[in-house]
Amino acid sequence: MAETDQVAASADRLAAMNLSDSVQNHAFSDRVLILSIVGRPDGGAGLAGQRVRAGGWVKTGREQGKGTFAFLELNDGSCPANLQVIVDAGVAVLSKLVATGTCVVVDGILKVPPEGTKQRIELRVESVVHIGEVDPAKYPIPKTKLTLEFLRDHLHLRSRTNTIAAIARIRNALAFATHSFFQEHHFLYVHTPIITTSDCEGAGEMFQVTTLISEAEKLEKDLIKNPPPSESDIEAARQLVTERGVAVKQLKDAKASKADISASVVELNKVKESLSKLEERSKLKPGIPQKDGKIDYTQDFFARQAFLTVSGQLQVETYACAVSNVYTFGPTFRAEQSHTSRHLAEFWMVEPEIAFADLQDDMNCAEAYVKYMCNWLLEKCLDDMEFMAKNYDKGCIDRLRMVALTPFVRISYTEAVELLEEAVKGGKKFENAVEWGIDLASEHERYLTEVKFQKPVIVYNYPKGIKAFYMRLNDDLKTVAAMDVLVPKVGELIGGSQREERYEVIRERIMEMGLPLEPYEWYLDLRRYGTVKHCGFGLGFERMILFATGIDNIRDVIPFPRYPGRADL
Repeated sequence: MAETDQVAASADRLAAMNLSDSVQNHAFSDRVLILSIVGRPDGGAGLAGQRVRAGGWVKTGREQGKGTFAFLELNDGSCPANLQVIVDAGVAVLSKLVATGTCVVVDGILKVPPEGTKQRIELRVESVVHIGEVDPAKYPIPKTKLTLEFLRDHLHLRSRTNTIAAIARIRNALAFATHSFFQEHHFLYVHTPIITTSDCEGAGEMFQVTTLISEAEKLEKDLIKNPPPSESDIEAARQLVTERGVAVKQLKDAKASKADISASVVELNKVKESLSKLEERSKLKPGIPQKDGKIDYTQDFFARQAFLTVSGQLQVETYACAVSNVYTFGPTFRAEQSHTSRHLAEFWMVEPEIAFADLQDDMNCAEAYVKYMCNWLLEKCLDDMEFMAKNYDKGCIDRLRMVALTPFVRISYTEAVELLEEAVKGGKKFENAVEWGIDLASEHERYLTEVKFQKPVIVYNYPKGIKAFYMRLNDDLKTVAAMDVLVPKVGELIGGSQREERYEVIRERIMEMGLPLEPYEWYLDLRRYGTVKHCGFGLGFERMILFATGIDNIRDVIPFPRYPGRADL
């Protein structure tokens, strides 16, 4: 959407809003959202005189007039702005209300404050419905400015801070924008599995899913508590089976009654079953089951090795090759021992897949999607973006506008390397050497997008040796139809490709990379039966939030970060 269209749409919405309308309770709560008061074009002034119930957490509170009343700045998370609340000492014990973090629900009348104050509306409290008290001496999130590093040690409370709440709303907006974009373009949302038996990236840095360890521990405890039967126990059971068998034979030979023979057979079957259980139990050995000196995964829960997914791409391709346009959006996992500000062990990916489409279509879709998200934030989340600009990155809003309005530069990998080599000749120093065949490092990507072009850049046609087996081999047999979208602040935001649809070529690529064919037979079937040209990409959702907000560390833009040594909550 063009910027002029956005402004017009915003103006239409404001015009449609009748400022004399009474404010409504939330549909599923007996309170009014603070957003519905202070988020109005008039800042809530048009609601003066109305009685409302509001609830939230105290951001700041102070007693005034020698303890005769208190000012509270109340926030319920619906928007970054607070509602000023005034409570008289005759209504409640003020000392219980003013501590930062206190939860209060109050009934009162909205009034226009005196001239000269920044608030457009305030709430004069008539009664206090609820107080969730806080001991200021123990509360770990005081109103003083706290570092994001400190807040990582208090994940369960950090969403009460202005920064983390703003990031949460921005994250929510980007998720909503993602679904809106793909739904508007007739993509089907497909849920791909978290547990997989395929390594999409071929990197091997995957979390394994197994019950072998817990089952081995359980067995070990059981064997200590109930030791396996001895050889003499088994021999005695065998002897009993023999005796019962002889008894049955004797009854048959003596032409005993049918009832007597049946009862004897029942006894024989019981001792046979008991012997079978004893023999089975005698085979139990402590430890993880092995076969031919290797772990026997046939004894595992899925009867084979299984992992947490690193990507839903391979699975979602099965739907693209049947219903054409699809996308998946969910958590992915990487067991990489990385402590950088750019890596997480659990992160979210948006992965569309488009049938009957090539690399050019892939790049067009990626560019349109990124622009759509930037426009969405500018139109629907500007107050939170203004908070980020004020407190973290002055240029974040300008960066969103630039990306939303600027055509992305498109250059081949070979051209990108040539530009980097020219930069080196001109005196630019990179930590990582530049030559054709390397995987571009973050410093190379950021030089291209931040320094050379100062706008988003799409690099395409990468060397096949540094890309995954499923990317389509180009006619030069040296490069594949891959593309990366590079943006200022984070470097690579999107990685994608046209997929290899030719059966013989992709089979050869799998073997070239030393991967076993068996786990990918189902993937090869997509090429055996009704193969189609198709493409797709993956966007790292947290990286998009880093790009949008200007936050430096990826651990601060996901609600519950997981990284080496930490998996709190």
